[in-house]
This record gives sequence, C-alpha cells and structure tokens, in this order.
Amino acid sequence: MLAATALLMIVVLSATSETAVASTQAGQAKTNASFATISAEAEAARDANQLERAAGLYKKALALRPGWAEGWFSLGTIEYDQNDYADAARAFAKVRALDAKAGTARVMLGLCEFELGRDEAALKHIEEGKTIGIADDPQLRHVMIYHEGVLLQRGTKFQMAEIQLRKICADGVENANVARELGMAALRMPGKAEIAEGTPGAEVLSAVGKAECLGAQRKFDEAREEYSEIVKSYPEYPNIHFAYGRFLLDMDDSADAIAEFEKEIANDPKHVFARLEIAAAKYRVDSRGGLAYAEEAVKMNPNFPLGHYLLGLLLVDTGDYQRAIPELETARKGYPNEAQVYFALGNAYARAGRKQDAAEARTTFLRLNQRGEQESEISSYGPKMAAAGGRTVQAGTAAKTPQQ
Repeated sequence: MLAATALLMIVVLSATSETAVASTQAGQAKTNASFATISAEAEAARDANQLERAAGLYKKALALRPGWAEGWFSLGTIEYDQNDYADAARAFAKVRALDAKAGTARVMLGLCEFELGRDEAALKHIEEGKTIGIADDPQLRHVMIYHEGVLLQRGTKFQMAEIQLRKICADGVENANVARELGMAALRMPGKAEIAEGTPGAEVLSAVGKAECLGAQRKFDEAREEYSEIVKSYPEYPNIHFAYGRFLLDMDDSADAIAEFEKEIANDPKHVFARLEIAAAKYRVDSRGGLAYAEEAVKMNPNFPLGHYLLGLLLVDTGDYQRAIPELETARKGYPNEAQVYFALGNAYARAGRKQDAAEARTTFLRLNQRGEQESEISSYGPKMAAAGGRTVQAGTAAKTPQQ
C-alpha cells in the first residue's frame, strides 16, 4: 500500500513539474512576443520623431528585458534630446554597466553629467569613452572635444584644454563658444569666469580666442596680426603677453616669444609660468641661460612638478647630473606615468654612473612608451623636443636612449 502511494505521489509530482515547466515556457514565449512587439513599436515611434511615445514604449520594453543595452541607449538619447539629463544619465549608466565597450554611451553619460554640474564625473566618463572609441560621427566628436576642453579649462588644466579645443578649429569649425573657451584657456582664466559684454575683458577674450583658432588653422599671419593689435591695446591685461609669447613659439619665433614672456614678468613679477616658458624655449639652445628661470620658478612654486622636470632637463644638458637627479625624481612623483620623465631620469642616472637605476628607468620608459604618443601636460617638453606651452620645436641635439 505504501509503495503504491509513493508511486502515485511521484506520478503527481512529475506531472506537476511538467505542467510548471510548460507554464513557464508559455509565459516566457508570451513575454518574448510582447517584448518584440513593444520594442519594434518603440523604434518605429523614435524613427517617426514621436519621442514621448517612443520613450514610454522603451520603458515598457525595458521592464520586460532590463538587460537590453540598445534600448537603454535609445531611451537615454531621447531623454537627453528632451533636456531630461538626470533620467538620461541613469539610462546611459545602465548601458555602461551592461557593455564594457560602450564608448559612445560613456561620452553621453559625461555630457549629461556636465549639464548636471558634476564636472569631475563628466570629465572621467568623457575621457573613458574617448579611450574606448565612439561612433563615427563628426558632430558627436566635436561636441565631445568641446565639453572635454571646457572641463579641462575649469579644472585649470589649461594646456590640455587648448590641445583639445584647437582640434575643433583645425577641422574648420567656426564657433564663438569654442573661440571663447580657447581664449580663456590661453589667458589662464580659471573656473567659470564671467566676462560682461562690452568690457575690455570681453574684447581681449574674443580677440585671443579668434587668434588662437586662426593659429590652429595655420593661418599664422592673420593670427599674429590679431594678437599684435590686442596686445598693443591692452598691454597690461593679465596673461596677454604670456598667451602671445606661446603663440609666437608656435611660429618658431623664440626671440620675440621670450621678449613677450619678459613683458609678462614685468607686469607680474611672480609669474611662474612665464619663467618656465622661457626656460623651455632656451632648452637645448641656451640651457645655461635657461637655468636661472627654471630655478626661480621652482623656488616660487616648489609643488609644481613641471618646474622640477624642466630644471632637471636643463641641469642634465649642462652636465650637472647630481643636481638633476633629485629634480627629476621629484617630477616623477607628479608624473608617475609619463615616459618622458623616465627617459630623462635614465639619462641622468647613466651619466652619474648609477647603472642599475638607469636600467630600471629605461625599462619603465620602454613600457610606458609602448602606449604610443600620449597627450599630456608635458607631452611637448622633453629630451626629444625643446618646446613651450603645448607646441613643439625640433631640438638642436639628437636624443639618446637612456643608457644602462
């Protein structure tokens, strides 16, 4: 009797299990069919520019299939276009979590965060997306570069901001906002500086931005004329000679550039960056003459790694390896991932007879250098190039690989 009862229970359980499986399969099939219908309707509504309806349909489809990355991206794009940046950011964050290679979604997330005032996160995600790679869309590329440049400028990374913003000008795009931000970076204006229209500051900013954009387009004569006029009109405006001097270096006119930097120092005797630009301009041309400027800059701001780096380069070039090494080691702390620092440090160690340290520096240099040309604060300074302010001029002496 017990055996018969047990057998009956097994039969009942088996039937129940089969029924449950069948029910689950039927439910899943129904869900799949519903998702297919709703997602198709969402895409059709999006293509017909019925954005509100499309957004509602995408949300229904995503409730059925929350792992649908393409759906989250489309929803985020619609919400971004409707200026709903908070919801759009959440949608693009979902794509980022679902797809490690979604570069465009990361950039879009950064653009949303920019609008929401989350500058640090915005720059992080824009740079992440740029590194991964984005859709082949020139307009998106320009929007990405512009916002990256603005964020770098706000964070006082002026040289990197200039590098990015010049790319838009170099593509032939004429945009007042781009020129304005480029002018702010060239003049080293921090944060979200507000310059009232009709003031001298607005005139200077407009002229400098225009000149910088012309320079990026290699229209050097027009740019020089623009700079020359505004410098004559406002010779005491903060950083006007500094910006003009850096432009002149781009034209290989180091003598006039140095003269402009000297004028900036006359206006502002504590101007560290003008001294560093003179030191960089003199590197490998008159390294001994550049030493005093680099030493003054380091004394004025001992916490600025670029000063230690340039002083170290000048000391190596003038044969004072023992003094160069601690300067370059200090620079390394500020630039731990810069191949050029290890290149210079390896040379200094080798010439000081520190073979093991030279070998280690050389190994690190080779490893970092494999990443290829990197845009950075010091990418245009170093043993291979005598440079200033983001522009490069071929050095007069051939570079040597760090010796073991």
